[in-house]
Amino acid sequence: MAVVAELTLVRHGQSLANVAFAHANARGLLDAAVSGRDAEVPLTPLGEEQAAAVGGWLAGQPPEHRPEVVITSPYLRARETWRLAAHVSGVPLPTPRTDDRLVDRLMGDLELLTTAAVAARFPGEAARRAQAGEYRYAPPGGESFADVEARLASFLDDLHRAYDGRRVIVVAHDAVVLMARAVIEGLDWDRVLAVEAASGSVRNASITRFAGTNDQLTLDRYNVVDHLDIDRRH
Repeated sequence: MAVVAELTLVRHGQSLANVAFAHANARGLLDAAVSGRDAEVPLTPLGEEQAAAVGGWLAGQPPEHRPEVVITSPYLRARETWRLAAHVSGVPLPTPRTDDRLVDRLMGDLELLTTAAVAARFPGEAARRAQAGEYRYAPPGGESFADVEARLASFLDDLHRAYDGRRVIVVAHDAVVLMARAVIEGLDWDRVLAVEAASGSVRNASITRFAGTNDQLTLDRYNVVDHLDIDRRH
């Protein structure tokens, strides 16, 4: 069976929305003061430093372990994370391409709405979410985690066929990293929740790596942020 030699998944650096929504939701605010589309949300200054730290990690990899293929989410925060990482690394790296199947979970009508704003504008959603369950719940016009899992299964199938035996790095989002692990390891939703309980949410600029052995991918590391010394100075 075709399989890549190595798959490294990197979550983008801290974004403006990561900070603004944590602040707004903690205070019950209706507005997080983030305008535009989710796809256009930029990195924060800390997010840029985190991306640079990924570049330092790349620079420290022996040539035989550096990626041969780079694919990012088309969202700005993912593309900028790779651009900065590649620039800071100072080593030869492949030209990246994007794949729409690597976008963050699509929230439809709830995109860039705070928890309080969702409750005010869509009062029936909490009950609908509870009835469907977290795995199957899709916001109006958006995606469930089951939908994210399905598009990542398609992406990974194509990836193995196109890049059999090659080292690949993907820069994307927390939902992508988490649900890619579900696809690769065949995890049901309860086991996905167990992963989150054990390891926490997927961290900004974290590194997850799978090694291709015996025609399958095997988890080597998950949600690792040892390279982010900069976080401890903030």
